[in-house]
Amino acid sequence: QVVLEESGGGTVQAEGSLRLSCSASGVTISEYSIAWFRQAPGKKREGVAALSNTGLNSYKDSVEGRFTISRDSDKNVLYLQMSTLLPEDTAVYTCAATRGISNSLYPFAYTFWGQGTLVIVSS
Repeated sequence: QVVLEESGGGTVQAEGSLRLSCSASGVTISEYSIAWFRQAPGKKREGVAALSNTGLNSYKDSVEGRFTISRDSDKNVLYLQMSTLLPEDTAVYTCAATRGISNSLYPFAYTFWGQGTLVIVSS
């Protein structure tokens, strides 16, 4: 059984930083393509960052240069380091994974999903 569990969400002031973690079980994270999505109240889910199992990454334009996706294969954990946070980054952040090569930012590309963690950026 594949389980993805996010942690690290919370409230942070604008211009601050936060690191989200996604602990994986039932999968070897280094063999999977992984991604972070977010959904703000009243808005559609959107891809934020993705990292394929071959090392290709992609970012949503508005987070490029501020967010970094990475994985720790030894710990089987996926990370999203977020810096210079803005109020519009407020959302529920969810990690996702799929077997195969993908750095897509589209939800349909991913098979396994976590439950999400809430990030609130105050101005």
